[in-house]
Amino acid sequence: MSLNIWHPFTQHGLGEPIREIARAEGAALYLADGIRIIDAISSWWVQTHGHCHPKIVAAIQDQSARLDQMIFAGWTHEPARKLAEGLADFLPGSLDHIFFSDSGSTAVEVALKMALGYWHNLGQPRQKILVMEHSYHGDTIGAMSVGARGVFNRAYAPLLFDVGTIPFPEAGTEQDMLDQLEVFCSDSTDPPAALIVEPLILGAGGMKIYSPAILAQMAAICRVHDVLFIADEVMTGWGRTGTIFACQQAGVEPDILCTAKGLTGGVIPLAVTAASDAIYQAHFSDDRAEMFFHSSSFTANPIACAAANANLAIWRDEPVQDRIDAIIASHRAFSDQLKRKSNISGLRQCGTILALEIDDGAGDYMSDLGPMLLGFFRDRNILIRPLGNTIYIMPPYCIDPADMETIYAAIEMAIDHFTTS
Repeated sequence: MSLNIWHPFTQHGLGEPIREIARAEGAALYLADGIRIIDAISSWWVQTHGHCHPKIVAAIQDQSARLDQMIFAGWTHEPARKLAEGLADFLPGSLDHIFFSDSGSTAVEVALKMALGYWHNLGQPRQKILVMEHSYHGDTIGAMSVGARGVFNRAYAPLLFDVGTIPFPEAGTEQDMLDQLEVFCSDSTDPPAALIVEPLILGAGGMKIYSPAILAQMAAICRVHDVLFIADEVMTGWGRTGTIFACQQAGVEPDILCTAKGLTGGVIPLAVTAASDAIYQAHFSDDRAEMFFHSSSFTANPIACAAANANLAIWRDEPVQDRIDAIIASHRAFSDQLKRKSNISGLRQCGTILALEIDDGAGDYMSDLGPMLLGFFRDRNILIRPLGNTIYIMPPYCIDPADMETIYAAIEMAIDHFTTS
């Protein structure tokens, strides 16, 4: 008997084709018969430098032959130590303690537990977490609790804890959001423990963008009221918004920052939750009951840490920012071209991410247009996975102009096809 694979975010009852990838290189995936697929979304937002980057591959091969896995509770190893030292050149200076985990969702779980543990150990048990409307922070229970409620998690509602929700700062309504945040933060009867946000752009919530100035004001309100500020940079980190971390554009240094995906160049799972010294010191004690109670079997896996070290070396040694800037300029030129079309809405860009909507009346993740768009791009050998009627692209930084033009042409064809048929 053979077992059947249950794929994530896939409704197998629709019978949609699932193609098998045999290998990958650069900005492309290849089928067994050699057909080339352009990876326009960095394989679900993880690939930064491209598939099978030689430096990362070599680091994994070398490390796997020397030390593959070991317990990280009470022990350590060189790849983790080297990574902690190297991250100091990339993370905000106030975040001088890093905690390893396995994925973006677990990095968020760690951040939430750090925030709650901080207040508990100070003898001021705060329990309310503030979130932004339309947010997505992962699919584990804590991460779902601080994400938008809806079709994604409706079946699991009994497991989720209550949060305080501020509205998304749509253009022209930013002050409403700031005022609501101020109300939550100044509530002396139920003071919040923390605010968690995706800085500058919401990912699965529809690639919704807000300004660095608003991000800075949100952080300032939290600072005034002694509410911890958590930046979920799992998707936005490692250059996606144009800078290594999105918070840089707002001059914000969060109390806690989550990073994953591009941490290893998108090659192998690894996550970091970086915390300020105040968060660490609240857990530092001669009382074992005040330690930080979190771990997983593969915390700081040596092979994953070696891949992350190779990623840092690529950022130091290769013109990564030049590649990012080239994508940004290319997107801007294409956006100017698309502005002539009247059959799209919400055309927007944040760094290397470009998004737009095709109007279909539904306007959400469950739009019937989503699977049709997915098939349209799949038939043209382009990996684009729309969020309902939202088309977005987020290519690896190694992509060349010819592939970008192919992606742009396919998007224009999709716009014309689905707005005239």
